[in-house]
Amino acid sequence: MAPGLDDGSSLFNFVVRDGNGVKGMVDLGLSTVPKPYVQPPKERIDKQMATRHEGAPIDLSRLDGPDHDEVVKEIVMAAETLGFFQLVNHGVPVDLLESLKDAAHDFFGQPSEKKAVYRKEVSPSPLVKYGTSFVPEKEKALEWKDYISMIYTNDAEALQQWPKECREVALEYLKTSMTMVRRLLEILMGNLGVELDDTKIDGLIGMKMVNMNFYPTCPDPDLTVGVGRHSDMGTLTILLQDGIGGLYVKVAEEIANIGKKGEWVEIPPVPGALVINIGDALQIISNGKYKSAEHRVRTTSAKSRVSVPIFTSPRPSEKIAPLPQVVEKDGMACYREVIFGDYMRNFFGNVHDGKKSLEFAQI
Repeated sequence: MAPGLDDGSSLFNFVVRDGNGVKGMVDLGLSTVPKPYVQPPKERIDKQMATRHEGAPIDLSRLDGPDHDEVVKEIVMAAETLGFFQLVNHGVPVDLLESLKDAAHDFFGQPSEKKAVYRKEVSPSPLVKYGTSFVPEKEKALEWKDYISMIYTNDAEALQQWPKECREVALEYLKTSMTMVRRLLEILMGNLGVELDDTKIDGLIGMKMVNMNFYPTCPDPDLTVGVGRHSDMGTLTILLQDGIGGLYVKVAEEIANIGKKGEWVEIPPVPGALVINIGDALQIISNGKYKSAEHRVRTTSAKSRVSVPIFTSPRPSEKIAPLPQVVEKDGMACYREVIFGDYMRNFFGNVHDGKKSLEFAQI
């Protein structure tokens, strides 16, 4: 049954509990933003106040050639400053990326009841979760986003349990991205004095998850957010954006040619590129040398937007702490050792609030 859009509790039940999502609400026909989605003024994204990141993407095909050292320097510099960079010639076929966007639209274009079977409370698989917003039960204002989340264990379980509308292309995306992820980790960890082997790589990215995010059209993007201010909890995030844009990153410390401290910078979509961002786990392991990026997403009134991130992180049982050689160089540890599962529980147990999640591990 359709809710009264001004009745907060029946709207919440319709969107969240019944699994209709933001898309189900938008499909009813909206001319204004329902009250539960109106963000307080300080959380709204003022497009006019943000600058565009005009830096060229990093060309990964230049590794192992005459420009190798320069590319390494670009990657390290981006990780140490903004915590975000774009890659081209990354080894993931561009036609696969296009298929991935189509698959996301196919999945979210289904009737609500087809998607609602994957709600956390009823999902037939512990690997698959469909939901909306981030922690809707605790949020003062909801985020304008629906998502499907698919945890990777092995190929067979992914092909058996992930939604059939997107499983093959999502699995291919994950598998073809791993060579690039490994290269990036070799560069970033090598810069900290660590030589990686398979065991160490597994320690950093033993858990992998593919999400598909759907941001339906919004009648008034100035009042809402697609995703609130947050950093990612893991090691590295690989993100495919579509051509619509709306991703904003906060400048932590002034960066020449990019922005002043506290400013928001839009990461414009680049055809064929993937966006890479540093997560909290890598900030902890590097003792703060690499910066997990605080970012957020603006909604759009023109056309529904999709994005497809791969989240790589340590396994929940893994202990993470600043590397001893980095602590020795820095003179002190900025973070304590934590079991990553405890960090995850804290992360998913709280609403998005910038980089507050890092306080859990701070000394």
